[in-house]
Amino acid sequence: MKPPKTAAARKARLTEILSHLDRMYPGATCALLHRNPWELLVATILSAQCTDKRVNEVTPALFAKYPTPRDFAAVRPEVLAQDIRSTGFFNNKAKSVVGAALRVVNEYGGQVPRTMEEMLTIPGAARKTANVVLGTAYGIASGVVVDTHVSRIAQRLDLTKHTDPVKIEQDLVAIIPPERWILFAHQVILHGRALCKARAPECEACDLNALCYAADKRA
Repeated sequence: MKPPKTAAARKARLTEILSHLDRMYPGATCALLHRNPWELLVATILSAQCTDKRVNEVTPALFAKYPTPRDFAAVRPEVLAQDIRSTGFFNNKAKSVVGAALRVVNEYGGQVPRTMEEMLTIPGAARKTANVVLGTAYGIASGVVVDTHVSRIAQRLDLTKHTDPVKIEQDLVAIIPPERWILFAHQVILHGRALCKARAPECEACDLNALCYAADKRA
């Protein structure tokens, strides 16, 4: 399949892609277990270079031990590091989580803020993390979450030519309706885990196959 040449054709193709994603993953949502915005922020920080499955194995005991942002703010990073050791990069993550807790407690009254500008002042919260928390916890569509799955699949579907996450997000928010930003990311992340895998994409089983012209397609 060749890339559509006209703007109308590209828009029609995008509409088809979104329709297929709706059929494939109608109830897509964040896989990280959480009960409130703070827990989601912590879980998202821990998910860097780690699977959601592993994070979900760690966080129940973690949140039982440290129930509130104030509890996290009071713990020494070297102590917290041992609690999150199995998530990898635990020393840096512990510093980020404690720093995030101190910021949330001291600057935002213990409540995770609701704007991108404020979120980006929190240690460990770059745009991806901020978009996850704002979108999932608050339903605020501030942008599109760009993790490794979204980055890879957006390129495979020719929705972007870039590899930099910030530029990829800029391309996606320019073409995807704002009301779809949150759901689109959840759907694509699920698609990356289920079918469009990095090492062995299951193209024959993919409903997007006819709309995809990635160079490494397997069907």
